[in-house]
Amino acid sequence: MGYKNIFDDISKNNNIDKDAIFNIADSIKNKNLQDEKVLRKLIHDISKIAGKPVSKELEDKLVEKIRKDGVPKNFSDFL
Repeated sequence: MGYKNIFDDISKNNNIDKDAIFNIADSIKNKNLQDEKVLRKLIHDISKIAGKPVSKELEDKLVEKIRKDGVPKNFSDFL
């Protein structure tokens, strides 16, 4: 399955605009994902397009985990 199909599935299954996903991906291409500000903006942007609020507590946990372990390959096992 190619990236296009993955993004189509995400978009269709979660009612998220595929272009918004690509815009977020483009916005972090050359960013340091160990930078707390970058991670918090990324979490905020994803939360916004998904229409799912993220509590400060969960945001803190996500930032800490990503900085410690890196970006997970499988987000369903992440939390």
